[in-house]
Amino acid sequence: MGRVKEWVDQVIRPEEISRYLESDGNDFIRDTEIEQTLRENASPDPAYIRDIIAKSKSLETLLPRETAALLNVTDPELIEEMKEAAMAIKRHVYDNRVVTFAPLYMSSTCVNNCTYCSFREENADTVRRVLRLDEVEREIQTLAGEIGHKRLIVVYGEHPDSDVSYIAETVKAIYGAKYPTRKGYGQIRRVNINAAPLSIADLSTLKDVGIGTYQVFQETYHHETYARVHPANTLKGNYAWRLYAMDRAMEAGIDDVGIGALFGLYNWKFEVMGLLAHTRHLEDRYGVGPHTISFPRLEPANNAPGIAESSPYHVTDHEFVRAVLALRLSVPYTGMILTAREDAALRDAVIPLGITQTDASTRIGLGAYAQKDTAQEAHRQQFILGDTRSLDEVVRALAKQGMITSFCTAGYRCGRTGEKIMDALKSGHEGQFCKLNAIITYREWLDDFGSEETRRIAEPIIKEEIREVKRKNPAMYKALISYYEKTKEGARDLYF
Repeated sequence: MGRVKEWVDQVIRPEEISRYLESDGNDFIRDTEIEQTLRENASPDPAYIRDIIAKSKSLETLLPRETAALLNVTDPELIEEMKEAAMAIKRHVYDNRVVTFAPLYMSSTCVNNCTYCSFREENADTVRRVLRLDEVEREIQTLAGEIGHKRLIVVYGEHPDSDVSYIAETVKAIYGAKYPTRKGYGQIRRVNINAAPLSIADLSTLKDVGIGTYQVFQETYHHETYARVHPANTLKGNYAWRLYAMDRAMEAGIDDVGIGALFGLYNWKFEVMGLLAHTRHLEDRYGVGPHTISFPRLEPANNAPGIAESSPYHVTDHEFVRAVLALRLSVPYTGMILTAREDAALRDAVIPLGITQTDASTRIGLGAYAQKDTAQEAHRQQFILGDTRSLDEVVRALAKQGMITSFCTAGYRCGRTGEKIMDALKSGHEGQFCKLNAIITYREWLDDFGSEETRRIAEPIIKEEIREVKRKNPAMYKALISYYEKTKEGARDLYF
């Protein structure tokens, strides 16, 4: 325990909080102002809502009062108009692509004691361990060599055994793993990480090993609730250290960041407003907002003290859809992640409303991809999943809705991140450009991993995508066909 306490005492650096605070010494989340804005826009005029929708279609980030008005819309006709706008925005910015990934949990050791999490320090029922490098490689063999994932979100507990050195070591190991498939090889090409808030120096270390998106969820933006569910004597109890994690990432040169809130800890409308405030803070200070926004709902966790079942802020499916719509319209250019916490039916219904990324074949127990020991799953995982469909099943479901699954990671490796990617997204050019890479990587995945049924359903999608490129981007059509044919012949990892 002495080693752990010594490590904990060195993590938070007060000077890497104070440098970002507002001129009055407070952070940028003003609870009273958010609540007041929601009250002042409780009964929005339909004409005002339609003006906001029009603004959103021009790909402008909305003002707080505009988002508050959208959150308070209950008229079914206006909600349908919001859905139509959300789908149009997503199609304009991201085309009909959906990116898939898998979460990979690396450790269940944690120094925190969050009341809603089975990994909390006081939960004696959770099996505690950190994956060894050989175990990491076995997980990647399954994920990349058998399932066909190209990108991961790698999840680390906050503990000295999974510190920045361990994160860097495992990221390098993941990138280095490569496995034969039916026609080519499987490899993870994009390693995003979900980790604790880190110092600028530690974040610089992770930039050097080539991490993708650095993701930290605030969990709840409501100060009082945050303090109640995150004990003050823990690292996570420091609200400001967590809130300014993205600022430190930007300063360390990591311009690809992801934010999120755990819906169900507090009022869902407040959390959407908090996410907007965080987005606008990053835009104002660094010229670029988050690359992704996540909005998982609170789910039951093994031996957690019943908060998921007893929370007065439970978010219904209808409210969840409204939250997704408000976020899509409020931050039109940002990627939106829908996780396997939700069940398959809801995911299939919500994805067309503006979702750009979703996980598949998800297992969240340590070593669960390679071991597949379901009997012990509850003691190894952080919460209960809603959708356990395979990647093949998710790809097939998306194809049935006319959507193409993109396994592209080219933009990140070509340096199209941060302000560069945001400019392309806001102009609508990124959707057209990434269509080429989506087609190639879709072909690659289908040939290497797709089932016969999925390939049958997907083939018309690919053909239509290629025809659309010929119509709308004839200058790139010849190059696309060249890469496409090479991919069919077995070439891998070709991209524009």
